[in-house]
Amino acid sequence: MNRKTKSRLEVAGIYFIFGIMAVIIIYPLVWAFGMSLNSGRSLYSATIIPENWSLEHYKWLFTDPRSNYLLWYRNSMIVSGMSALFSVVITCLVAYSFSRYQFVGRKTGLYTFLILQMFPVLMAMVAIYIMLDLVGLLNTLTGLILVYVGGQIPFNAWLVKGYLDTIPKELDEAAHIDGAGHMTVFLKIVLPLAKPILAVVALFNFMTPLFDFILPSIVLRSPENYTIALGLFNFINDEFSNNFTRFAAGSILIAIPVAIVYLFLQRFLISGLTAGGTKG
Repeated sequence: MNRKTKSRLEVAGIYFIFGIMAVIIIYPLVWAFGMSLNSGRSLYSATIIPENWSLEHYKWLFTDPRSNYLLWYRNSMIVSGMSALFSVVITCLVAYSFSRYQFVGRKTGLYTFLILQMFPVLMAMVAIYIMLDLVGLLNTLTGLILVYVGGQIPFNAWLVKGYLDTIPKELDEAAHIDGAGHMTVFLKIVLPLAKPILAVVALFNFMTPLFDFILPSIVLRSPENYTIALGLFNFINDEFSNNFTRFAAGSILIAIPVAIVYLFLQRFLISGLTAGGTKG
């Protein structure tokens, strides 16, 4: 077998694997969208290509008095937006401190963050429940936001610190020589250069609460405080519920805010990739 034939076989194998992965990823999305257009409510009567498609389930979500979908959607946007905002702010300060300063306990703190990432969040669920109950934040969106923000600090701090370490410290020193203070260096030099990694942190911390089910199911008890994932689960979990097509319609609409955030942050992600190729 000559080199040219071998190369073609390798390329064909790569495309074959990509094709399989595309089918695995796209097929459930197409099925969910087709199910949301079926006129019935049963899972077994739904088809991927409905003969008589209808938007009645989408209309029901937004207009029916029995539907709390808009309330759940609002709660999810509040939790996701606040989690992303506070995570970016806190992560910036923590990562900048570990990247630029030498202080007692620095190495211990970094190793502690690394060790905390080794344990799954499920191990702390009981402790989180008791802690929120003691401080009066159980069954509140505020408590849920605090848990999300605190739980993401170790991973985000390591991620952002690694990126900040690639920014030359000579820029900081030159700014200090020109009379700039620490806060000026942080806000006007480091943060603009760190926009790509901060965009990644914001996107991840926005998506996590939006799709998470386990943590809201433990923290939240009142239906008016449900997030969208927890609320949609009740469409098919209740004893007399069989709203699979409505569940599919509500699930499809979750993708809209994620797509908007991704499109907004895309320019920072692309600029980060191009800048990383020429840095140094």
